Amino acid sequence: MLVGPVLARELVTAPRDWRLYFVRALYVAALFALAVTAWLILIGSQPIRTLGDLSRFGAAAFALLAPVQLALATAFSALLTAAAVAQEKDRRTLDLLLMTNMTNSELVLGRLLASIWAVMGLVVAGAPLLMLLVLLGGVAPAQVARVTGVTLAASFAAGSLGSTLALWREKTFQTLAMTALGLVLWLLLGEALANGSATGAGTEREGAWAAAASPLRAILAAAEPQAEAEPLVAEIPWLGGAAAWFMLLSSAGGALLNGLAIWQIRVWNPSREVQQAPAAGGAVASGDRVDVHAAPGRAREVWDNPILWREVCTWAYGKKIVLVRAAYLALAAACIAAVAGIATQPAATVGAALPPLVRPLVPLVVVGLLLVNALAVTSLTNERDLRALDLLLVTDLTPKEIVFGKLAGIFYNSKEMILTPLAICGVLWSVGRLGGEELLLLILGQLVMASFAAMLGVHCGMMYANSRTAVGVSLGTVLFLLLGIAVCMRMLVAFQTSFGKQLYAFAAFIVGGSVGLYCAIGARRESTAIKWASSIAPLSTFFVLTSFLKGNYGAAALVTALAYGFATASLLVPAVFEFDVATGRTAARDL
Repeated sequence: MLVGPVLARELVTAPRDWRLYFVRALYVAALFALAVTAWLILIGSQPIRTLGDLSRFGAAAFALLAPVQLALATAFSALLTAAAVAQEKDRRTLDLLLMTNMTNSELVLGRLLASIWAVMGLVVAGAPLLMLLVLLGGVAPAQVARVTGVTLAASFAAGSLGSTLALWREKTFQTLAMTALGLVLWLLLGEALANGSATGAGTEREGAWAAAASPLRAILAAAEPQAEAEPLVAEIPWLGGAAAWFMLLSSAGGALLNGLAIWQIRVWNPSREVQQAPAAGGAVASGDRVDVHAAPGRAREVWDNPILWREVCTWAYGKKIVLVRAAYLALAAACIAAVAGIATQPAATVGAALPPLVRPLVPLVVVGLLLVNALAVTSLTNERDLRALDLLLVTDLTPKEIVFGKLAGIFYNSKEMILTPLAICGVLWSVGRLGGEELLLLILGQLVMASFAAMLGVHCGMMYANSRTAVGVSLGTVLFLLLGIAVCMRMLVAFQTSFGKQLYAFAAFIVGGSVGLYCAIGARRESTAIKWASSIAPLSTFFVLTSFLKGNYGAAALVTALAYGFATASLLVPAVFEFDVATGRTAARDL
């Protein structure tokens, strides 16, 4: 059997869980609610009199839902697959699988398909909803087929990337960080090709190849009615246009990544970190006896808080974290080059959702928040999987020392992700392209959101005993927050003249966001503060977006600081004062 017992077990056991069907129903309901929200905004701003108006709405709603579905499927396929394989390695169960008679292909493909089949099931479940838009007009069945195919191909390629990196790297944070950076670089490749053709540096053919290379450009091309009218390569017209080429290239890229993993899985695993002790200086011999407790090298003095000392003074997340930092700084260099190119042009015109000078910094900030959150949640899940957390719980370390030591270590190890965007903004302020008040507001917003991402990761790492669940909930919350902001901003920009009238249209999403946020971070531990934070954050986010689009940057920054600062505090206080209960330390002492 090609995929082996790993996938077979998943296919047999997963359908027994009611949550599988609940998540699918919730996913389709969320997409339907998004379409209804767009409809309410439309009828609140202009009358619908003709079938042409209805068909234009169908095309607009389809163009809105397709990228949202792609973003969710691609991100979760990559990150959940990476987290699943990393959990196998942290718990040493992958070593047991390597000792069986399973082939390399059964190990790699079985684990990959077992991780992404649920996400692909969501994409297939959403296809009938997209077909309903065909009834409104403006959308053809072929467009739905192309969009679904592009989404499935991107999910397969992203999952293959996460699986291969997880099998290669040892630390969970390294895996998640490299996966996130890989996805961003994938997007930037297409954007570079598209911008080259748009500015005249390239040709229209290069713009078409950008759609064949980038998932975002491919989904936009697939949603167009005439996307496949002209083949991308005239010599082989039967392969179709850019969307078909993207499916082909993504599938081929995923196959190459899986081939590499199949070839090297037993070379990369088990871990090669165990090294022989040095012959001289590694132990002190006395006759026939050896002092096995003598560590080589000079003894280092440990700080009063050993948690913070380990996070700062040792390679707690592996030495290859340097590669993560280098990749992030390379991404920052690309963003700086884009900012420098825009800064030489005339000042931005008013009316855009984001000023052109700020747009290159968006991927840098988004990736930074994801990396901070991934570092935070894995700082506790790795300790639990390696049974190191059990050792911490039997020491005399106080909850404050553990929690604040972890947070300080997270900020130290992710300082490049937090400070680099601020440094770029500082340079823009020094050359006069950014005002002093705007710089202070950006600093305030960045620090507040980084603190929220870090505390959210620590909270999920404490609340969820299963590492895969903790990583999924933590990163999923951040992804839904960022994606919700992007979608709402796009919808608000389309109807800038009626922000006040759009509140009732977004009421379903605000209420749904509050319920979802509370279920993710507060359902497992009763807390009045978390209830209030879950209720306030979505409504505050809507106010922030409308204030930002109106140019009230001070109000937007202040509300962001208050809302997410309160949310951070509501997670921090229970983490400190209920640490013993959340981690099981109290139960262990009772025994």
